[in-house]
Amino acid sequence: MPNWFWITLAVVCVAMAYFYWRFDFARMEIFKQLLSSFFPLAVLILAVLGSIVFGLATPTEAAAVGALGGALLAAAYGQLNYGVVKESVFLTAKTSAMVCWLFVGSSIFSAAFALLGGQALVEQWVMSMDLTPLQFMILAQVIIFLLGWPLEWTEIIIIFMPIFVPLLDNFGIDPLFFGLLVALNLQTAFLSPPVAMAAFYLKGVAPPHVTLNQIFGGMLPFMAIQVVALVLLYMFPDIGLWLPKVLYQ
Repeated sequence: MPNWFWITLAVVCVAMAYFYWRFDFARMEIFKQLLSSFFPLAVLILAVLGSIVFGLATPTEAAAVGALGGALLAAAYGQLNYGVVKESVFLTAKTSAMVCWLFVGSSIFSAAFALLGGQALVEQWVMSMDLTPLQFMILAQVIIFLLGWPLEWTEIIIIFMPIFVPLLDNFGIDPLFFGLLVALNLQTAFLSPPVAMAAFYLKGVAPPHVTLNQIFGGMLPFMAIQVVALVLLYMFPDIGLWLPKVLYQ
C-alpha cells in the first residue's frame, strides 16, 4: 500500500481515539451498545472483504475466514452450541448443493447453446445492428434490468452473462467496468416484482398493517436511484475503477 494510505489511516485512528476520549456518559453508553452489536459484525465484514482486497486470500479462502469469524462471534455471544452448529451445517450444505446444481445446469446450457450455434447467432445478430459501444452497453443493461424482474441474480449471472462477455472485445469494453455496471444493475433483482426478494424480507419484519403493495411502491424511488447511479458510473468510470487501480496497479 502507498505511504499516504497508512498516514491517512493513522490520522483517522488518532482522531477517533481523541473523540472517544472526550466522551460523556451518554456517548459512552451508546458506544458500549455499538461495541456489542455493530462493531463485531463490521470487523467480520472488513476481515472477509479486506483479505480479498489486500490480496491475502482468494474468495474461497475469505469464505473460510468468514466462517471462522462467525464461529468466534457465536462463541463470544454464548450462542455456539450443538443446535446452532447443526443448523448452520445443514443450511450451508443446502445452499451449496443448490448453487452447485445451478452451475451444472448453466454449464450444460452454455455448452449446448454454443454447440448448436446459438452464441455465434447472437454475436452475428448484435454485430449486424452496427451498434456503437454506448448503444451496446445500453442494450445489455436494459436486458439485464428486464431480466431482474422475473429472475434472481444467480440465474442472470450463470446463464445470461456468458452470452454478453464474449461480445465485449468486439466493442472494446473493459470487462471489469462492464462487471461493475452489471453488479449495480443486478440490484433490480432484489427490488423489482414479482421476485423482489428484498420486499419479502422486509415484509417478514414489517408491522402487520404494512402491505406488500406498499413495500413495492416504496421501492420505486430506489430503482430510480439505481438508474441514476448507472448513468453516473458510466459517465465517471473512476467512481468504480479508482480503488482497483490504486490497489492492483
